Amino acid sequence: MFPARRSYTIPLPAGALLLGDRCFVMGILNVTPDSFAEPSATHDPSATIDRGVRMQDEGADILDVGGESTRPGTDPVGVDEELARVLPVVRGLARRVRVPISVDTYRAAVARAVLDAGASIINDISGLRYEPELAGVVADSRAALVLMHMRGRPKTMYAEAVYRDLMAELEAELRASVSSAAAAGVPLDRVIVDPGVGFAKRPPDSYGVLARIPALAAALDRPVLVGPSRKSFMRDALAGRPAPERDWGTAAAVTAAVLAGAHIVRVHAVSEMTQVVRVAEEIRRHG
Repeated sequence: MFPARRSYTIPLPAGALLLGDRCFVMGILNVTPDSFAEPSATHDPSATIDRGVRMQDEGADILDVGGESTRPGTDPVGVDEELARVLPVVRGLARRVRVPISVDTYRAAVARAVLDAGASIINDISGLRYEPELAGVVADSRAALVLMHMRGRPKTMYAEAVYRDLMAELEAELRASVSSAAAAGVPLDRVIVDPGVGFAKRPPDSYGVLARIPALAAALDRPVLVGPSRKSFMRDALAGRPAPERDWGTAAAVTAAVLAGAHIVRVHAVSEMTQVVRVAEEIRRHG
């Protein structure tokens, strides 16, 4: 018997996400020249928009646009550069897709601009730790907010991957992020949490998070987004394969997340992982 997946309605500026009956697929649209998982990725807006349309056709329920690489060791880009990368894509997608558009940013200025351009979800890797004022922007817009668990910055995050009790500390730190959002006026029903697989976590920590999704979901009573796609925690298990060759490992992690009751999985290979999710959901249904 698999753990129950609680149902949630996440209001958006137009419509809502109805989470619970099945796991949603969030397609990753990197608009960066230095993506860890897509060495051939382009930051040409029209090509990225076309790719987003294809992802929708392949089964993506949400599209997540990112203009700054957060792979380990990276330096941040400037606000103007991030806006130049993501704004044309969000504007173009808003005219061509039906699914909600999320933007992976921790900057209040970027969030304000992309929400005005048609995005309806902000995906903050810092859990409001980098720019707490981001929460007020989200509150004013009636958008949804994804709060991820992380420590430090991408350049230094592994130095802070030290835990006495991984899940207790992760839960407490995510709970603090949720409280910060609420204090700024973001209603709880618009908040989604992400345990941050691969962020400020050693490989055993990331595997441990995947194994304990039900406990985290029950403790926080929020929908859980899981993003294991092509990440380096799988490297040793996959005999050192580079990121673009980790889709089979990603399929295993996505299956585990679905069986554990995750509400959303964030992936690069939408067509393939949509199939994985659908089969995993059938296993849940008959378990």
